[in-house]
Amino acid sequence: MSDTPRDEVLHVSTPAQFKALGHPFRQRLMFRLGQQPATISQLAAALGAQKGNVAHHLKVLREAGMVRVVETRQVRGGTEQYYQRSARRMDIDGWQTGPATAMVGAVAEELAGVTDDPLLTVRHLRLTPERAARLAEALSELVDGAEDDGPDHPRYGLLVTLYRPDTD
Repeated sequence: MSDTPRDEVLHVSTPAQFKALGHPFRQRLMFRLGQQPATISQLAAALGAQKGNVAHHLKVLREAGMVRVVETRQVRGGTEQYYQRSARRMDIDGWQTGPATAMVGAVAEELAGVTDDPLLTVRHLRLTPERAARLAEALSELVDGAEDDGPDHPRYGLLVTLYRPDTD
């Protein structure tokens, strides 16, 4: 299967995109489609879900412009569609609690099933706004510079956030 070029960054900003990201199962689909295209059947098997459920959530993601069909094949009297995430990276424009909660929940679900010892660190720092901006830029550069080693290697998840809590 040919590697279809994807946009580097999808700026999540529309109500349809926020709604699409507001469900943990759609987050899991986005994670799975981040590496290679997959069919509804492949996704259902990988995620332990019913094909109808996968098809419904893919439709929501597709209508929001977050996934797309990258290849179709004729199989036994039907057409098989391969879906892929529309962008390598998603940036959330205008903070929305629902999608963020769903994203963190989907990561927590993935973490619950890991067999190795994942790195999970939470730290609170007191920073000037300027230092916080420099740190955010450095983290963004680190994520952007990470290269994928291809489908023959294990998949790793990476969630990076820098946020300012409302309480001290």
